This record gives sequence, structure tokens and C-alpha cells, in this order.
Amino acid sequence: MKNILVIGATGQIGSELTVRLREIYTGNVVCGYIKGAEPQGLLLEGGPSAEVDITDARQIAEAVDKYKIDTIYNLAALLSAVAESKPQLAWRIGVGGLFNTLEVAREKKCAVFTPSSIGSFGKNSPHVHTPQDTIQRPETIYGITKVTGEMLSDYYYRRFGVDTRSVRFPGLISYVAPPGGGTTDYAVHIYYSAVKGEVFKCPINPGTFMDMMYMPDALRAAIEIMEADPSKFVHRNSFNIASMSFDPEIIYSKIKEYVPEFKMEYDHDPLRQAIADSWPDSLDDSCARAEWGWKPEYDIDKMTVDMLSHLRKKLDIAE
Repeated sequence: MKNILVIGATGQIGSELTVRLREIYTGNVVCGYIKGAEPQGLLLEGGPSAEVDITDARQIAEAVDKYKIDTIYNLAALLSAVAESKPQLAWRIGVGGLFNTLEVAREKKCAVFTPSSIGSFGKNSPHVHTPQDTIQRPETIYGITKVTGEMLSDYYYRRFGVDTRSVRFPGLISYVAPPGGGTTDYAVHIYYSAVKGEVFKCPINPGTFMDMMYMPDALRAAIEIMEADPSKFVHRNSFNIASMSFDPEIIYSKIKEYVPEFKMEYDHDPLRQAIADSWPDSLDDSCARAEWGWKPEYDIDKMTVDMLSHLRKKLDIAE
């Protein structure tokens, strides 16, 4: 990778990935944004920006030409809970937008990374150590767009030779960007409540396990897979990657080790619970480990220490 376009660069993943890519690569790392979500601060000042609406193929092509792009990170999407309220828009962005991106990549010889998700699995998938290759029948529009995206990306590789690669992200936890309306957002909000001294209202029932990952590991995975030697690939779209799996009680207990006075109550959200119940408890990421050397660096304890420390600094709250 040399010149990189990040579409959706002001979102939850994109805002951090763009900054990290600029730290590593000396070429153009372009912050692609839409009106109403313009880059600010470090994103704006750290490198070039371009208005790139993924539903507009012309804008994608113009940015690719202008900045001599060789790699596109397609991070535009509506997250799971939000997508359920806007299914038509979710499809237009998640599938129509991907089609636009792949067509531009085909014409202009770009590699493409488009993340998939644990949401690409459904109730009929094995829930514990979900295999790399298994039945995928999601019941949410978010999951449906992700499965479609996996298949479309593989098709463009087989049919046209477009270098498409991706990972299935678990729920992502970060202290930098605010959550974007996903089912796993509770695992971010809980840290904010702990640091602020608030009682946390948990929308997910106890005993509901979901795969989670700390954002530094997610960013590293997104970069490492694009730098990996493709001759070792058996799969492309998309690799299971895993780091930790927990339910609300486990993360609550872990935070209480460092914030003993912290309190949590349950405030059931039927929509988010139904989505969570259809997702895997944990993923088998042995293929990613074997084919491109994936290995997480953070477990729940190391993540908790880091999250609490950074949030206290961010919110200017003394320990």
C-alpha cells in the first residue's frame, strides 16, 4: 500500500484507522467523508480530505484519480441497530456502495478492504467457536448486507482479479470515537459510566456472550491483512478474527476490580437483545492465524486498564 483512500473516514473505525495509516505510510492517505460528517482536528489537519459519498461512483473515481490511489478501505455502513430502522438506506450504502467501490477498483486496479462482522451469522450458525466456513443466514438487514458484501467481494476477485480482502469484526471497543449505534455499544458505554461515577443501565441480558475486540487490535488486523502475502490465502472475504468473549456480568466484574464502587442495573432493550441472541458467542479464528498470522494483543484485563486510563484523561476525571 502507498496511496490509500478511506471511505467513511470520520466514522467509528475510520477516524482511528486513517490516523494510524498516516503514521505508517508516507503516501497520500485520504480522508473520505460525506456532507454533515466533515473531518475535524487531526483528521482534517493530518492529510488530504475529499468528499466521497459511497453511493456516488463518480466521486470515488475522482478521488482515486486525483490522489493516485492503489488501496481503498471501504468503511461506509449503517451499524446494526440503526440499520434496522433504515433498511433501504442500509442496503444502498452497504451493497450499492460496495458495488460502486468494486467497479472503480476493477477499472483502476485498486485493492479493496471491506469489513464484515459477527453480524453476518444468524441463529442457525454454530454459536460457540463459530467456524470460518459455516451456514450464514442472518436475520438483520445489517447482517444481510455483510453476507452479500462477502460474496460480492469474492466474486470480483474470482471474476475480475480485484484484490479484495476483509475480516469479520467482533464488537469493537474504543475510547476515541463515540459508538455508532451497534448492538455491542454497551461494552463502550459501560466504561464511560464507570469513569463518570454513574450507574450503568445495561440493555443486554446477563448470560449473553458476544465476541469483542479492543480497537488497537482491530486497526492492526485491518492493516496486516492488506499487507499479508496472498499466496498463503485459502480465504479472502471474510476472515473470522477474535480476541475476547464476555457477557455483561463478566465485563462489569472486571471493571469493579479497578472501580469498586461501580454499579450496574439491567434495562432490557428488546431490539438489541434479539440481534445479540442471533450472533455468535465466540468465533474460531484459526484460519486467520494460519493464513496471515493474526494474533490479538489485548485481553479483557489489559483492555480495561487501558480504557479506564484513557477515558479519565479524555474526560479530565481524576482516579
